[in-house]
Parts: sequence; structure tokens; C-alpha cells
Amino acid sequence: MTRPSLAPIAAVAAGILLLAAAGVTAFQSPPEQPRSELAASAPPADPITSVQGHLKEYPDDATGWATLGHAYLQQARISGDPTYYPKAEGALKKSLALQPKKNATALSGLGALANARHDFTQARDWARQAQAADPFDATARAVEDDALTQLGNYAGARLAAQKMLDLEPGVPSFTRASYHFEMDGNPASARKALERALAEATQPSDIAYCRYYLGELAFNEGDPAQAQPEYQAGLKVDPENAQLLAGLAKARAATGDLDGARADYAAVVARLPLTQYLLEYAELLQTMGREDEYRQQLDLISAQDQLMAANGARDDLMASQVAADHGKPENAVRHARAEWSLRKSVLVADALAWALHRAGKNDEARQYAITAGKLGWRNATFSYHRGMIELALGNRSDARRHLARALEINPHFSLVQAPKAKSALNSLKGL
Repeated sequence: MTRPSLAPIAAVAAGILLLAAAGVTAFQSPPEQPRSELAASAPPADPITSVQGHLKEYPDDATGWATLGHAYLQQARISGDPTYYPKAEGALKKSLALQPKKNATALSGLGALANARHDFTQARDWARQAQAADPFDATARAVEDDALTQLGNYAGARLAAQKMLDLEPGVPSFTRASYHFEMDGNPASARKALERALAEATQPSDIAYCRYYLGELAFNEGDPAQAQPEYQAGLKVDPENAQLLAGLAKARAATGDLDGARADYAAVVARLPLTQYLLEYAELLQTMGREDEYRQQLDLISAQDQLMAANGARDDLMASQVAADHGKPENAVRHARAEWSLRKSVLVADALAWALHRAGKNDEARQYAITAGKLGWRNATFSYHRGMIELALGNRSDARRHLARALEINPHFSLVQAPKAKSALNSLKGL
């Protein structure tokens, strides 16, 4: 018997997607950037210890080993500690060895692990094996959506997200739909999908996740004052959530509270020393003129990269972004080209465009900047990069148009780069 299809993703925006409340659940989803790390129901207080105890008594329980693998992945997401990745891999492969057939839980877990390690092609393949093992496994669709999004196969990712909505309409599927709307340049529909997700949320982690991205939408549309209460509402239900605290720090910095932002970022990187947060903190310190502390954060980024690599993960995209503005442009180009050889997403196209610009290769940079804009995403950083590339090429009219768009979308898009965008635009206007 086939399951009935729901209305398409676009119906979410119109408010006509009618869902039965019964049977709708949330599930763990893989850690991934920028939005693919989607909401998961809160695990038990100590799921790893609990499952380990079970496996001591029942060591041949394939489901138990798969559950342990997912628990390790969840702990890696919460703590930012990549040393959990090899543990997750061992547990998931043990499960698959015990039950090689019809083991969608282990297969989707291996896909989630591959996404976390930024091996998106392998993640896609694991997801499809999981779907073959269980066509009704919504988690496998989530892993596929994440992988295809990062690979730049947006039509395929959207189809995976729609199938996930069909199978299990809830927080993870609605938040994924929201991301697709945002990438397509439709923030109003993205907000409606997130509000639908929030209405479905019951666990604190789900509520916090929805609040975080509601805050992100507001911030990315240039309204940090509106973003702050969303982050704060999330922190009320999940006070230790470093992601929400980082969002609040970013919004505080944008509204001029640099000291408050500094205190928040210090707490964030102590809890969750991810490169993204270390870089945001470094740029805040740079803006405040705290040069020694700024350099310390860059050193920590290097150490974090080494730790990730030692545990089977690499992120040339983030390495390129760091090197382009805080290192050697030629290194930024090398990292961005390496990432582009693996996946053709708009995020990588933008990073490669900016790295090439910083290295003085503006003709080539312009082509990648055009590719980055192909979805119509209202992304202030993309527009700023395109504007500065056009300016370097002497295309003053195009430069003015793209710089103005960046600042129209979000005048607070970067503590370091937004002032440069304003200065360049004023110069073009003769001010």
C-alpha cells in the first residue's frame, strides 16, 4: 500500500498544507552547515551510557549499535568534538555487520556521519542505500537532502525534502523546506515554514532550533533588533545552547553592544569551538582593536582544523573563507578550488569568487560570482562580493548596483566587510 502524498512544498507558504497531528514525530538529523544541521528531539539525559549498558548485556543487538552510533553523532553536534566521529563509525559499521540487510538506521547514520565529515558524495550514496533498505525511512531522505544541497543539486535536494514532508511532516521536514525557500529568495515563505515547524515543536531542542533560524532570518534580512528576541526565546527553553548564544552575540554586535557581544562569544567558543564561531569572535575582536586576542582566535581556528582532519573531517570551504580575509589569498584559492572540484554549490562558488578576487584574478572571479547568484538567494555577502569584483574590474554601474543591494538586504552582514561596502558605495556615489 502506498502512502498518500501531501501538498507540495510550495503549499506550506500558502498555508494550505493540511496535516494530521497523529503520528507526527521528530527525529535526529545529521550535523551539517549552513542549515542542514536540523532540529532533533532531545535525547535521554545520557543516551551513550544508557545504550552502552544495554549492549553489554545484548552485544549482538544491531539496532542497539546503530542507536549508539547516532548517539555519538548527536554528542559530536552538541559538543563540537570530532573525536566522536570514529566512535560513531565503529558503532554503525558494527550494526551493519550484525545486520547487513534491511538496516536503514545504520545506513542513514553512516550518511549523517559522511555529511558531518563533509564527504557529501558518500553521504548521498549511503542515503540512497538506506532508502533501498526502507523506502519509508524519512531520516534517509533528510540525509539525502542535506548531501544534495551541499553538492549543488538543488532540484534533487528539493525533491528529497518533499518526499520527507510526505513521509514525516514535522520539525525536521518543515525546517528543511524553510531553507529551500530561503535559498530561492523567498524569506517570507521561509518564515512561514519555520513558524509551522515551531507550531509542531514540543521538545526544548526543537523549539530552540526553530527560534534560532527565525532569528537568523530576521538578521539576514537586516533586522538584528527583531532577531534578538527570537534568540532569547530559544535560550529560555535551552539555556546552554551555544548556537543561540552566538546568534545573540552577532545581533548585539550589530546593534552596537560590542562588549556584550564579546562576553557572549567568549562563552560560545568555550562551549562549542567551531570554526564559524571562532571566526565571528575573531572579527569582533579585530573590530574592537584587540589585536592580540584576534590573533589568538585565528590560532585556535588552525588547531580546530587540525583536530577535524585527524578525525576524518575536512572543510576547505571554511578554510578558504578564513584565508581570504585573514590569511594568504593564494591559500584561499587553493582551498576553494579543492572544494569546487568536489561540489558545485552556490556557497562554494561565492567562496571561490572571493578568493580569486583577493588574489587579483577578477575576470575569473566574476564568473563564479555570477554562478553564486543563480538561485536568487537574498544573500548580502554574495552581493557584496559581486560588487567588489565589479569595482575591481572597473564596472562602476554594476558595482554600485550590487553593493547597494548588499546593504539593502542587510547593512549588518559583516562587522568587517559592511563598513567597506558602505565606503565603496559612497565613493561610487561621489560622497
